[in-house]
Amino acid sequence: MEDRLPAHIEIAGLIRSVQGEGGFATVLSKGEQDAGTIAIVTLGRDGSAELYERMPQLDGTRVFILSRRAEPDKLMDFNDYLTKRGAQDPDLWIVELDIADPERFAALQRK
Repeated sequence: MEDRLPAHIEIAGLIRSVQGEGGFATVLSKGEQDAGTIAIVTLGRDGSAELYERMPQLDGTRVFILSRRAEPDKLMDFNDYLTKRGAQDPDLWIVELDIADPERFAALQRK
């Protein structure tokens, strides 16, 4: 049996952590409740966006890796990519974080 938290509980904890720090988090796309993959979207103050996706590592851990970055004038392409990723993986959860230093929340979400 796998010892990972169900995705919906992990998402709820992430949202509460962000809100506890004075930020805002919202679910853009709901995936499979228990075993869904989680991706984090962060928006920069300059209008840029980044996507962190959890990737399995050789040692068995799963860490968030920056997989895509978009400049402010390329946000439509970024949104199209998110739509395609959701269509490719219906189990995928996409959560958007609006908080100072959002990368630290991706770094904390290791398992």
